[in-house]
Amino acid sequence: MTDSTEDLRKQIELAHQEWVAALDAVEDPIFLYDNKFRIVRANRAYQRCANIPFKEIIGRPYFQIFPKTEGPLPACRRTVEENEKEGSEDEIVLGDKIYRSRVFPVRDELGKLLYCVHSIEDITERKQAEAKMRLFRTLLDNSGDAIEVLDPVTLRYLDINETGCRDWGYSREELLTMRVPDVDPFYSDEAGEMVKAQIQQTGHARFEGMRRRKDGSTFPIEVSLKFIELEQTYVLGIVRDITERKQHELALQRSNRALRTISAGNEALIHATEESQLLQEMCNVAVKVGGYGMAWIGYARDDADKTIEKMAQSCLGQECPILLPLTWDKTQHEFCPAGHAIISGKPKVLQDILSDPEANPWRESARQFGFASCIALPLMDGDRAFGTLVLFDDKRNVFDADEVKVLEEMSGDLAFGVLTLRVKAAHQEHEQRLHKNMLQTVEAIASIVEMRDPYTSGHQARVADIAKEIARQMGLPEEQIQAIHLAGLVHDLGKIRIPAEILSKPSRLNEVEYSLIKMHPEAGYEILKGVEFSWPIAEMVRQHHERMDGSGYPQGLKGEEILPGARILVVADVVEAMSSHRPYRPGLGIDAALGEIIQGRSKLYDPQVVDACVALFKERGYVIAN
Repeated sequence: MTDSTEDLRKQIELAHQEWVAALDAVEDPIFLYDNKFRIVRANRAYQRCANIPFKEIIGRPYFQIFPKTEGPLPACRRTVEENEKEGSEDEIVLGDKIYRSRVFPVRDELGKLLYCVHSIEDITERKQAEAKMRLFRTLLDNSGDAIEVLDPVTLRYLDINETGCRDWGYSREELLTMRVPDVDPFYSDEAGEMVKAQIQQTGHARFEGMRRRKDGSTFPIEVSLKFIELEQTYVLGIVRDITERKQHELALQRSNRALRTISAGNEALIHATEESQLLQEMCNVAVKVGGYGMAWIGYARDDADKTIEKMAQSCLGQECPILLPLTWDKTQHEFCPAGHAIISGKPKVLQDILSDPEANPWRESARQFGFASCIALPLMDGDRAFGTLVLFDDKRNVFDADEVKVLEEMSGDLAFGVLTLRVKAAHQEHEQRLHKNMLQTVEAIASIVEMRDPYTSGHQARVADIAKEIARQMGLPEEQIQAIHLAGLVHDLGKIRIPAEILSKPSRLNEVEYSLIKMHPEAGYEILKGVEFSWPIAEMVRQHHERMDGSGYPQGLKGEEILPGARILVVADVVEAMSSHRPYRPGLGIDAALGEIIQGRSKLYDPQVVDACVALFKERGYVIAN
């Protein structure tokens, strides 16, 4: 202990002899420290917490003794270093204890700090009690589910939380005068007794049902009930609104149905050799794979009556209904969804055949066969519809926007297939569509790499997008831009041959592991070289780790030996990798990434590509997508 500290301690003791002794009677730890946070006085409660003799306490920084922290607490720093005039406090956690730390500065007439009085109060029990009360209130009134207490005999509401009141549209006072049958549209005494019996046998019951709001609307619920024994028996219920879940389930079912249908339809398109075969196969796919009640395809004839001739049809049952009139005459098309689709060139949806006036002529036939909704999709040849694909379903309101979008794609594919088979001159366009499907397959295969390497998920797609925008910034032709984008999507395809444990290693690679990683450009080239592209995709993949000065791999190419597309991929790959998080380091940010390519301009990276990339981010404000 220094002389100055000893002097200060003596001054304090002499000046405050009448109250210093009282500190020892206080149960909370109290201590005094100087402007260096050194203890000059402490009461017995503090000594007990420190568990060392007073002589080892005085003169030492308090944070080395109690409470032990890495340095002075924020309130102490504010008081001493920022010359805060008033007292300040902190709440600190030490182990399983919570303390309130309060600091009060004592200054002389000139405002100079003499010492600080510091008290430590154990508030653990109070905090725990407050937390329990907050938790209870939160669970009861802010739960996402309705929580109800019922009389087990009468099923009358004895209590309910705010969520139930809000979601059902009743006040609490209203619900406390009601019974479960008042809000359950499908309640029956028999069902109620079955639920009570289940609770008695197993201690709980869980089921799905419906709940009726005050405004009369209903929504699906999941109910969990159990008996609670206190002074008497109660039924505790948790009622969960599962509207969103049901909507997701329905949307997923519809989406899966539409995707299965279009997938099988594309398969039919690929293997079709003649038009009639294609039309019938598409109808069969819609019914057998898609689960639609009926599907038929008709062509618009340019006869006097503007008839729609059925070319193919398929039904779930053995017999298909006759729906008349089938015409695209403008004076009668309002009674024929198929005609409406042909005339307008847009889908026509009847969400409820039984109530839609446009279905009047054939409503009874539809009712007989159990059809409740339908959609007519035009088969387009440019701006003109040459036919229609019509689908029926046994449920109302099934053709939502997402399903219509997928079915539009299906009808477009069908129309394209028909025209391709009909017009041999359209062979080139047909080849392009198949080529597109093949490229999508390559992208799907490439996604396997990211599933095996979760730490760089999305890397290929982001590199592809950056490379595409750099190429566009450089003013390259659109065809070349698309080639570079595709090469970016599969540039790490070769990683499929790298052991998964290396790809997912959460630390830096050793020399042997890194040498294996360096094999992936060549591996990607080997996978892609047999695929017939219109562009040198495989070679760009092979070269995406080459450098302008020849220091890259696998071939050590220099300057113009490297393909222009590969030089763009090199820069895009570096920028994305540096700015993104990796398991062995956090993302360095776009500024660091741009700094790297600027530093390596000309030596490592094509200067034109670097300039375009910097302009892309700095001038155009491009942001890498997540």
